[in-house]
Amino acid sequence: MVNLSIIISSSEVSGPGGLFDINATLPLVAIQFLLLMVLLNVILYSPLLTIIEERKEYILNKLAKASEILSQANELTAQYEQELNTVRKEAQLEITNSQKIHKEILEIELNISQKYIDNLLENITDDLLEKKNTALNSLDTIVQSLCVQIENRLSI
Repeated sequence: MVNLSIIISSSEVSGPGGLFDINATLPLVAIQFLLLMVLLNVILYSPLLTIIEERKEYILNKLAKASEILSQANELTAQYEQELNTVRKEAQLEITNSQKIHKEILEIELNISQKYIDNLLENITDDLLEKKNTALNSLDTIVQSLCVQIENRLSI
């Protein structure tokens, strides 16, 4: 503590030049401050602000171009979706028409086949009836001749 009191007592200044002594140094410090402020503004801040402004304009230009490209992409997407929908509708119509045509062709071929099969069955049935009648007639004559032979043998 003794050392602290010695330091405080020795730091006291007598006369002018105290803590708030205003003389020629204050305006000199103010001039230095203003001169450094102008110098820093010219050397450092102005170029920095111009670079920042240029970057801002560059970013805004790129954003504007990007928004234009995005709007064009949206327009193209809408156009392609519309074309895709029309093509899908046309393809669906073609599929439907093709199915109708194939169904009609199938029905025609089925009718032709059915008529052919009916005619074939009718011919086979007629042929079988004719063979049956022929066989019955020949059997009838055979039976008649056998009956005559049996009567001849029995009458003997």
